[in-house]
Amino acid sequence: MLRRSVAGLLALALPGTAEAQDANVAAIHMLRSQSNQAIAGHDIAGIVSILDEDFHVTAGSGAMIDGPEAMGTALAQQFESYEDVLYVRTPASVEVSASGLNAAEAGKWVGTWVAPGGPVRTGGQYSAYWRKRDDSWVIRSELFVTLYCEGSGCS
Repeated sequence: MLRRSVAGLLALALPGTAEAQDANVAAIHMLRSQSNQAIAGHDIAGIVSILDEDFHVTAGSGAMIDGPEAMGTALAQQFESYEDVLYVRTPASVEVSASGLNAAEAGKWVGTWVAPGGPVRTGGQYSAYWRKRDDSWVIRSELFVTLYCEGSGCS
């Protein structure tokens, strides 16, 4: 009986099991929530802490940013320009590979701030490629597609 119980517990940690998949999905959701909180707090270190060393992003503006340091610099500039800038990513789906080493996240994003001409609200769809490094999930790349922009400075 004890041997069967230990085997059952070990199966929870094996990649590809439903329990391992659920744990990985929950971890990614938690990291996304922490990332949203770091953005809300304008915490650059917190934001870049979950980015892979080879991180790449295509921003909603079409700009391409390579590396966590460049991403931190770009966000710091936005935070300096607009003290109330906020980006929220809301996952609609997270799917982990059978190996448990890669994951795909997709969802919607919204950005808000007050520009000199008034409030801005923009957003659209995003996707993220997560990978596991040293038992931790990190974001390898992200793609943001702007589908709407309302307010000052939108064309």
